Amino acid sequence: MNHFRSSIVITIIGLIVAFYLGGFYAVYITALLAVLEVSLSFDNAVVNAKVLETMEEKWQKRFITFGIPIAVFGMRFIFPILIVSIASSMGFVEAFNLALNEPEKYHHSLESTKELIYAFGGSFLLMVFLDFFFDEDREDKWIKVLEDNRVTDKIGSVNNIELMFALMLGLFLVNKTGDASIAMAYFGGVFLHSIISSLDELLSTDGIRSGIMGFLYLEVLDASFSFDGVIGAFALSSDIFIIMIGLGIGAMFVRSLTLYFVEKKTLSEFRYLEHGAHYAILALAMVMFMKMFFEVSEIIVGTIGITFIALSLYHSVVENKKEIEHIN
Repeated sequence: MNHFRSSIVITIIGLIVAFYLGGFYAVYITALLAVLEVSLSFDNAVVNAKVLETMEEKWQKRFITFGIPIAVFGMRFIFPILIVSIASSMGFVEAFNLALNEPEKYHHSLESTKELIYAFGGSFLLMVFLDFFFDEDREDKWIKVLEDNRVTDKIGSVNNIELMFALMLGLFLVNKTGDASIAMAYFGGVFLHSIISSLDELLSTDGIRSGIMGFLYLEVLDASFSFDGVIGAFALSSDIFIIMIGLGIGAMFVRSLTLYFVEKKTLSEFRYLEHGAHYAILALAMVMFMKMFFEVSEIIVGTIGITFIALSLYHSVVENKKEIEHIN
């Protein structure tokens, strides 16, 4: 319960502020946004926990100390405004004022850049999944028909196979859209992931991940998850403050879940949970790419993610029971 105390406090404060801004209706929308954020980012908490386990304790603390305000205010408030500013060729202050005073116009500007956002966020998340799927050091295999066969082993042994898959998909998307800015956004996400991974490997020692690179990786990962939520949130509210409060509360609980998973060593206890989270990440990446061409309901995204997580938990429990029975 200690891990969730600060999240509960922030939730109470956030709901009070929401009530001040718009009464009980605003409180309801804020709570709904928070629940949606947690449901869509549960897999983010799992991956965060996996990364944090490989970082020094001081960087784990820094992730909590500095990561929370960055996640709440940076990624879900400032960063979308910065995207609108860059894509619309307007000053940051002008975009900020637009978000505060003319939310409908701000929403329209954000919507006009969503293809770029989806291309960048989707490509980064795709690389996260491919890195996991083709990891030769991974011992546990969950969906064996996909993960544990000669074809996958052979393909996985090819150098930079993750990058090849990402580049092929990127070329397909660019061909379909015919938009150079989409290409820049997509390959920018792939490039950023590759740079972070390369520097992380270079700076890590004795299995301990580089603190600064791990921190940067987690923040970019969080940003990739938050993009879809920020855009979709306008379907429920046009008030940027209500959106920030709701998504911020959700982000706080995701951080609390991350800490809980690390301390309780949940990933060790449920061996396939990490697998389920990464398949959910793949699903989110694919949905982001599809949203570049047509609308996909947030309910579908959340349902797919929760299903993968639930199945991975179930199979983890079943496998643990089998091992206990075998020992006895």
